[in-house]
Parts: sequence; C-alpha cells; structure tokens
Amino acid sequence: MIDGHVHLENGPLTKEYVMQFVEAAQKAGIDCLHILDHTHRFCEFAPLYEDLRKDNQSQRDWFAKKLKEPLANYHRLIAEMKQTELPIEVKFGLEVCYVPKQEAFLKNILCQYPYDFLIGSIHSIDGKLYDMPSFSKEILWDILDTDAIYQRYYEIMENMIESDLFTQIAHPDQLKLFHYEPRYDLKPTYRRIALLAYKHHVSMESNTGIHYRYQHEDLGTNLTFLTILKQAGVNIITASDAHQPAHVGSYIKEMMKVLEELV
Repeated sequence: MIDGHVHLENGPLTKEYVMQFVEAAQKAGIDCLHILDHTHRFCEFAPLYEDLRKDNQSQRDWFAKKLKEPLANYHRLIAEMKQTELPIEVKFGLEVCYVPKQEAFLKNILCQYPYDFLIGSIHSIDGKLYDMPSFSKEILWDILDTDAIYQRYYEIMENMIESDLFTQIAHPDQLKLFHYEPRYDLKPTYRRIALLAYKHHVSMESNTGIHYRYQHEDLGTNLTFLTILKQAGVNIITASDAHQPAHVGSYIKEMMKVLEELV
C-alpha cells in the first residue's frame, strides 16, 4: 500500500522524526511512503505568498507562523535519509502551492534539486486562502459567488497540470471542505481535468485527510471524480495527508477498497 502524502510540518527536520513516520507506516501496512512538507515552511518560497500577505492581516499572521527555515535544512535531511537503510520504500518531495503568476519562479527553483516527486496543490484563489476555518468564509466564500470560485479553482488546476512541473496533484476536490457546492454540473470539468492528467502523466490523489482531519463525509476524492479519473486511465494515488506519525496510513485500506470497486 502507498501513503503518497505525509507531512513533517509539525516537527523538526531530523532523522529521528522521520523514523517515527516510517515506523508508523510499517505498523499500518504501508510499504511505500511519500514524505514531504509545504513550500510555505521554507524561506526560499516566500515569493509564492506575496499576494496572501498583501491581502489581509489574518493571512499575514498565518504565513508568519508557517515560515520556519531554509530549504537547505530539508535537503540535508533527505541526503541523510538516502544513506539510511529503511524497512520500507521512502520517497521525499514537496507540496508546492501553485500560483499561476509565479510559474517561472517555480520552474527555476524546483529544478535545482532532484526530488523524488513534486505535488502541486491549490490552497488559495487569487491570493485568498479558501480552506482556513477561522477566516476563509469572511475573506472569500461570503464575498465571491461559489460558482466563480469553483470555476477559477479548476482553471488554476488545468494550468497547474499543463505546467509539467508536478508528478502528482493534491486533494483535487478540496473546495468541498466547508460544503459550499456550485450550482452547475462538475462532471464536464472533471473530464477535462482527467484528460489533462492522463496526457501529462500526472497522478491524482484520493486524500483521506478531508475525512478524518475535517470530518467530511467523503472518504477522499468524491466518487464521481474518481470514476471519471479511472475511466480516463489516470493513476490514482492514495494519501493520508498525515501531519503526525499517528495518522500515517489513516483510511488507506478503506480507500483502496473504494478504488478497487470503481466501475
């Protein structure tokens, strides 16, 4: 089993901390673990968040808490772990907050290190974070039309896939987090995304974090989207989005069963 999205965000970048995730993965029956962290942890990626910081104080405060250290610290950890004999396959990468206007910046910085994988994710809509329980409602959802938010989100996702920067797309229907739903049928959008993912050889996540971290009724990516992805021949990767060792492998077995039963 694969857990394709696990964060070091809440701990130090040390071998000892990584081994806690590896041991938890073993206990959960995971034989391939993808370890990463968000780009907002690392100073070099600060330009990605310029618009967030300009927009409002809540987002400035959020970013100030997230930014911690230079990327070199992570690279040193990866080098150390690559020299360590491990009981399961472990890969190292980044979750990159994709911002269309910063694509040239991303192309330049991401090619400077041989990551095992790169996950593209969308956490903001043109400078406004959509997934913050404490303030996203007031800065985005209460202001813009829900249909417009969905349309822009998937437009950004299409750009992200076409950039050819990423091997994987994180939680592709995460907009459903707070149960805001568009008035239009998303199936044509899902089909466009699926065709692009297949064409560009990009894996799409079914990320269980939305279920156990945010108590959403869906186990991961919604069944309609998953079915369309599978029918298009897109590789679907299971991911827990664990932010602590105890959550590694959460609901991965259940998600694998769902994927096996898709028509």
